[in-house]
Amino acid sequence: MSTPTAPAAMTGLRKAAILVVLLGDEAASALYHHLSEEDLRRVTAEIAELEYISPEMAARVLQEYHRLTLTQQYLAQGGPEYAEKLLVKAFGQAGAQSLLEQVMQAQEAQAHQLDTLQKADPQQLAKFIQGEHPQTIALVLAHLEPKAASAVLGLLPEKVRTQAVKRLARMQQFSPEMVHRIATVLHTKLESLGEQKRRSYGGVDAVAELLNRMELSMTKAMLETIEQEDTQLAVAIRNSMFTFEDLVEVPDASIRELLSQADKKTLAVAMKGASEQLKAHLLKSMSSRAAEIMKEDMEALGPIRSRDVHQAQQEVVNLARQLESQGKLILKTEAEESYVV
Repeated sequence: MSTPTAPAAMTGLRKAAILVVLLGDEAASALYHHLSEEDLRRVTAEIAELEYISPEMAARVLQEYHRLTLTQQYLAQGGPEYAEKLLVKAFGQAGAQSLLEQVMQAQEAQAHQLDTLQKADPQQLAKFIQGEHPQTIALVLAHLEPKAASAVLGLLPEKVRTQAVKRLARMQQFSPEMVHRIATVLHTKLESLGEQKRRSYGGVDAVAELLNRMELSMTKAMLETIEQEDTQLAVAIRNSMFTFEDLVEVPDASIRELLSQADKKTLAVAMKGASEQLKAHLLKSMSSRAAEIMKEDMEALGPIRSRDVHQAQQEVVNLARQLESQGKLILKTEAEESYVV
């Protein structure tokens, strides 16, 4: 058996083992559900090595645990600067720096477990997560690039899809506890699917970008369901979105700028699936000759798969956003309140 060791010299594993013992059987049992098999084996083996926990050692381990938990809470509430300000008041500059370093390193290690999401096959990933809680699915979607997230979302059952989108829209920051719990659940399933750089964000803008890339029918169905349950959230999402059909509200000058920059073949495919109102709006911004050529090009295309039309429309929308960011056109005015699905 091991002899007692000063807390400052103890490994993180030894401190974890002592903490589990101090928490008691019920709390330890709940904690074990969030550990991987390997971590569970290591902690259990370390507990078996424990012989005596002095009151002083117990107090110091619990104190350190409390301080780290407090640091995590401060970080989740207001970020590093906010956390450091409060921690310096409580524990001094050196103590605050040490706590922040420990927690930030732990978060990076936990986040690394979710890196494998980026290169996961959408069908495989959707299969893995469809049985998880919507909050878990929302966090997974938040770690994906919009294109991959929309692909995964489209493969989920409709009810699950809508609930996950609602939770993603309400996300602002992810607490360390949430990331750790979900990373633990998914890590074993996903560790063989590849790695890439980490990226995560949530909120209404994230959902709007994601839905803009999905099939119109799916987007419409999800927004309608969300609207029935939370009207304000649905309005917020819609106001952050911009679809191809929304071009009907764009001023003529901006439309002319967009048409001058757009690829003519892509534009023809995109307009093939547009409403008659939007087609008329776009054509009137062209010269008579250009409008006739566009009509001929659309007619010559024949039947086109809806996904190809959607892709072309998304390319035009992306171009419109790019031009807007460059100050070359205006897509929406501040007074605008309506939204076209």
